[in-house]
Order: sequence, then structure tokens, then C-alpha cells
Amino acid sequence: MLGGAVAIAGGVVFVLLAKPPKTRSPDPGIAWDGLARVLKAEGVKVLVIVALLSLVLATYRDVVIVGFIGTFIVAVIIFSMAIFVRNPAQLDSGKQNVD
Repeated sequence: MLGGAVAIAGGVVFVLLAKPPKTRSPDPGIAWDGLARVLKAEGVKVLVIVALLSLVLATYRDVVIVGFIGTFIVAVIIFSMAIFVRNPAQLDSGKQNVD
């Protein structure tokens, strides 16, 4: 359970930091701003995950290392697979889009 919680906490941090601004701009430079925001969010996510993994390993003496790390790896893989989920709904244009 702790391994999954660490992965979820990292994902929550990423979502909070990478969300786009409320206003949309036609400026082409906005893509670079979005890329920078996502890269920063990914860096903070990695730092949070490393900090939480070390916190659990330092404070919880009876942790089963294989189960803890295994659950963490499975949770990270499952969350990374979400990018491959497509929305089957079609918009008015007839194209399939991902929401």
C-alpha cells in the first residue's frame, strides 16, 4: 500500500504543477511555456517520489522491501499507461480526440 501511495503522491504533484493556465493565447511561444511547465513538474515529481521512498525506508523498520518496491514499480507502470487510453467519442468534426 505504501508503494502505491508514493506513486500516487508523485502523480498528484505532477498534475498540480503541470496544469495549463486558464487563459489560452494564440502566441506560438506558449508551447515552450507548456513544455517548460511539464518538465519542471516532472522534476518535482521525481524529487517528491525519492523523498517519500527514503522517508518510508528510514521510518518504517518492518517494511518488506520487495513488496514495497514492487508495488511502487507496478503503480508507476500503471499510471504511465494512462497516456495510451483514447477517448472513443467523436466530436462534430468527425475526428477522434483525446480529452
